[in-house]
Amino acid sequence: MNVRKANKQDSSKLFEFIEYKAEFDRLMKGFDGKISTTKDKIERTLFGDYPFAHALLLEIDGEVQGFALFHYRYSSFRGEPSIWLDDLLVVGEHRSKGYGAELMHALKKEAEKSLTSHISWTASPYNIKAHEFYKKLGAEVERMEGQRPYFRWTI
Repeated sequence: MNVRKANKQDSSKLFEFIEYKAEFDRLMKGFDGKISTTKDKIERTLFGDYPFAHALLLEIDGEVQGFALFHYRYSSFRGEPSIWLDDLLVVGEHRSKGYGAELMHALKKEAEKSLTSHISWTASPYNIKAHEFYKKLGAEVERMEGQRPYFRWTI
């Protein structure tokens, strides 16, 4: 098992995983639209002159089996950066084996290196297993919007 930063050559794989994640989120009633990203958009926005987001890839036996896609935010009032975790996914047959935790801990290391105050994200109200996973990591529910929890993992 290996977690590494994605590079431009991973754009097709990232696109594939974003499609997979969208389908998973539809099943969890966390997303009901269509994705409009493309491999070219991913190359430009993640690996171009001005990267707007970053990705970590989980490899098992040399094959990508999961990813975490995130970007940095900045609070002018606090004078601190934070990370927003947009997507976290481990493919079905590799779930519940500790790989999601490996991805999250690798993201936490990125947060520590960049001196961010916390990592935030949300999850479908129906994905109770994910809620339990995040709480086990040490994340707290920062707020609720209706039934949707917003998590915060302090660094």
